[in-house]
Amino acid sequence: MTLPFAQRSFPEIYEQELVGPLFRPFAESVIEETAPAPGQRVLDIACGTGIVARLAHQRVGNGGTVVGVDISPLMLAVARSMEPRIDWREGDALALPLRPDEEFDVVICQQGLQFFPDRTAGVREMRRALEPGGRLAISTWRPDDELPFLRELRRIAERHVGPIADRRHSLGEAGDLEAVLLDAGFREIRLTTVSHTVRFQDGTVFVRLNAMAMVGMSAEAKTMGDDERDRLVQAIVRDSAALSSRNTDAHGRLAYLISSNVATATR
Repeated sequence: MTLPFAQRSFPEIYEQELVGPLFRPFAESVIEETAPAPGQRVLDIACGTGIVARLAHQRVGNGGTVVGVDISPLMLAVARSMEPRIDWREGDALALPLRPDEEFDVVICQQGLQFFPDRTAGVREMRRALEPGGRLAISTWRPDDELPFLRELRRIAERHVGPIADRRHSLGEAGDLEAVLLDAGFREIRLTTVSHTVRFQDGTVFVRLNAMAMVGMSAEAKTMGDDERDRLVQAIVRDSAALSSRNTDAHGRLAYLISSNVATATR
């Protein structure tokens, strides 16, 4: 039985509530794009709780190697509990914890690059980790202005906390993503857009998590205490109820379309 929201850590909530509906469909798309083969070596950077790495492990089998790297030990603890056969490593994406001779056939970064403090340096590290001829795939959410439900959730939040620069969508333009890859030395870059309609059995959990993220990214977040933060989250959730209702399908699931850039390249 799933514990109540307040009794779970954020990584547990992330894995239990967000991975299946939101991150897994895009992870499946990026795995199809890179097509890791049995026996190959795959590196998942900013792996979180490891959905990309787990899907890659199914492809490469016990004869292959999958390494997942994340800066959060709490995320990695959940990842290890989900699949202990993967090599989970705590480390910085700008200085990957790799052996001097360690190279990979496939390197993937799903929804992480937009948060890197130096994106070009991060992509150069990805290139360093690839063997010659190795394949790279990076995904980043499209701008939320293109995504009506998420755009309206942001506007509701902004009525409470002022303008929000949503870092999750901060590398939404495909041309900007391509420029980072070119700066890092990649060529043969191919850009596509992947879209999925995601469905949450309990839409209130997603709306609450999204409100928490919005408040955390606001300029006011640096000065507010926990009680004020909680009050604002509750107010945003309350004011989002009508929007959520309009985006609930016939089965009672919150449903909305979301799109991601997927950039692939070869070293």
